[in-house]
Amino acid sequence: MAVSNIYTGSDALITPEDSVLLMIDHQGMQFSALHSHEPGAVVNAAAGLTKAAKLFGVPTVLSTIVPDRGGRLIPQIQDVFPNQEPIERTNVNSWEDQRVVDAVAATGRKNLLIAGLWTDICVAFPAIHALADGYKVFVVTDACGSVSTEAHERSVQRMVQAGVVPLTWITVAAEWQRDWAREATVPGFADVLFAHGGGVGTSLAWEFQLLGLDKQ
Repeated sequence: MAVSNIYTGSDALITPEDSVLLMIDHQGMQFSALHSHEPGAVVNAAAGLTKAAKLFGVPTVLSTIVPDRGGRLIPQIQDVFPNQEPIERTNVNSWEDQRVVDAVAATGRKNLLIAGLWTDICVAFPAIHALADGYKVFVVTDACGSVSTEAHERSVQRMVQAGVVPLTWITVAAEWQRDWAREATVPGFADVLFAHGGGVGTSLAWEFQLLGLDKQ
């Protein structure tokens, strides 16, 4: 294991100020062969992650591969950043497209979060590659998926062995929020959980009801 990429204490936790998000290939063709997860669950997680990034001001790089044949970026992501054009690639490994590398580097952030389809190829390749460029890399595994459960799980295992840190989208959003005293983002965080948090969102709505609060 690449111990140089393992951190403990506060250094192991991400903040909005040190994060950059790379969303890769959430396109129709990729979803058509997705069998590791229920596709709607991946769409939901990817949308929640993207909305959280916008809420917390985390720079987000969008990328697609040959969209003329593989389909455009799904609207659940694109609509969060309606004026941002995804970087269209031919490289399977997005870290071999200099425009993607430059877009991430331009943010000045060193905590690189990646989500995409498929986990074992278009996510694992850049995740492992970016480690060598000095990034601490996190993969948001529930916003990823592949052609089989085996493919997804083996690729997550491979990335962990290389030094990548696996997270889920709600964990990411919670680390960005971190403190309920940061009141400016609490309403937006609650809205993202209501819309995409599943049981977490419904439980939060119930808590609001019991407290006599208007979740809107």
